[in-house]
Amino acid sequence: MAVITSPTYDPQTTATNLANAYIKAPQAVLDAQVARNKSDTAAMATLGSALSTFQSAINALAGGASKTISARGATFSDTTIATGTAGTLAAAASYSFFVEQVATAGQVSFGISNGLAPNNGKLNIKMGDSSIIEIDLATANTDNNGELTPKEIAAAINASSNNNGKLTASTITIKGDTRLVLTSTKTGKDAGVEDITLTGATDPILSADLASKTVLTGANNAIVWSGPKTTGTKIEQASNTFTVIDDVSFTIAKAQGASDAPLTLKVGADTAATTANVQSFVTAYNNLYTAIGALTQAGNAANGVSAGVLSADSGVKALRDQLGTALRAATGGLSLVSFGITGNRDGTLSLDTARLTKAVAANPGSLDTMFGSSSSLGLNDSGVLGKMNKLISSWTDASKGTISVRKQASDKLQSQLADRQTALEVQFNNAYRRYLTQFTTLQQLQSSMTNTSNLFTELFSSSSKT
Repeated sequence: MAVITSPTYDPQTTATNLANAYIKAPQAVLDAQVARNKSDTAAMATLGSALSTFQSAINALAGGASKTISARGATFSDTTIATGTAGTLAAAASYSFFVEQVATAGQVSFGISNGLAPNNGKLNIKMGDSSIIEIDLATANTDNNGELTPKEIAAAINASSNNNGKLTASTITIKGDTRLVLTSTKTGKDAGVEDITLTGATDPILSADLASKTVLTGANNAIVWSGPKTTGTKIEQASNTFTVIDDVSFTIAKAQGASDAPLTLKVGADTAATTANVQSFVTAYNNLYTAIGALTQAGNAANGVSAGVLSADSGVKALRDQLGTALRAATGGLSLVSFGITGNRDGTLSLDTARLTKAVAANPGSLDTMFGSSSSLGLNDSGVLGKMNKLISSWTDASKGTISVRKQASDKLQSQLADRQTALEVQFNNAYRRYLTQFTTLQQLQSSMTNTSNLFTELFSSSSKT
C-alpha cells in the first residue's frame, strides 16, 4: 500500500511570510513616501540654514541705517602709540593729539606678619575716590587654628561684598617675608588704593604692618592733549580709550617723549575694509547659491550625477532665479557690475578689487546707495540688500515663511503616514492570524491523515503475513 506524504513546514514562519507578501506592495509605497518626506524635510532644513546664514551676513554688513558696506577708518601716524576705529557717521578729517600719560591700574603692597591674632578688627581700605571698602576680619581665620595669616586676609578681601570686584588681593613671599598685594581692577587714580586703616584691632602688630605701604604701580589717569602739549586742550580720564570725536574711538598704548611732535589722526574712507566687506557679500552669496544648486541640480546618469532632493521643486528654483534678479537690480543707474562684481558661468560671483576701488573713489557713497541696507526686522530695507532681505524673509519668517509652512505640511503628512503604517500593521496582524489558523489546522489534518495511513499500512502488512 502506498504511503501518504505531506510537505513539512512551520505554520508561524509560513504565516509570517504570507502576511509579509500580502502587504508587500502597499508597504513599499508607504516606505517610499516616508523616505521622500524625510529627505524633503531635511532638504528644507538645509535650505533654511543656508538662507539664515546669508541673511545674517548681509545684516551684519549693512544692517539698518547705522551700518554700510563702505567702511571708514581712523589711522594714527604712529600705531605703536595709539590706534583708532571709525563708524559710518564719522566725518573725514585730520586731528592732532599728544599722548602725555597712559592710564594705569594701581598696585600696592604691605608687609604682613604671620601668626597674627584672630578677630583682628576691621580693615578700612580707602580708595582714590575717597570711598571705603570695609573688610571684617572676624571670620577671616577660616581654618580656626587661632592664627590669622596674610593669605587669609587676602581671601577675606576678595570675598567681601564691599569689595565688589574693585580690588584683587594676593600674597607674595620673598626671602621669608610675606607681603599683601592689592591690585586695582580698573585704571585711573580714583581706582587706586590710598591707604588702609584698622579699627577694633586686638593685635597691634597688624596695625604697624599696615602703616608701611609700598607703591608697586601708581594709579594714574590717561592724559592726552588735543594739539601740542601745554598749548592744546588737555583731556584727562581714567580709561585709555577716548571717544571725543563723533563716531570715532581711539586707544592709547604708551606715552610720547616730552620733545616728540603730536600724533596725526586721519579719519576717512578705509579702502581695505570696504573691499573686505564687498568680498564678504560675494562669499556669502556664493555659499548660498552653491547650497541651493546642490539641492536643485538635475541628475545625469551618464556622468554619475544624482539629482538633488529638490530638483523638481519649482518654488526653490523660483527663489534661486529671484535672487539673481535682485542681484541685477540697478539703483541710480548703478549695478553690481559697476563695482567689479560679475557673474560666473556657474552662477556664482567674482570681485575685481581694482575696479571696485576705482569706482568707489570716483563716486563716493554710490556703493552704499546701490547695496542699500537690510535688517532682521525688515526696517529701512533698500537697494540690492534690502530686496534680497525681503525675499529671504518670505522664506525664513518663523510664523508665515515658506519653510515654516512647508514644515507644517511635512509634519502633517508624517502624522498621516504614521497612521497608514499603523493601519498596515493591523492588516499584517489580521493576515498573520488568519494564515496561522489555516496552516495550523492544515498541519493538524495532515498529521491525522499520516497517522491513519501509517495505521492502515501496518494493518494490511500484518494481514498479508497470516
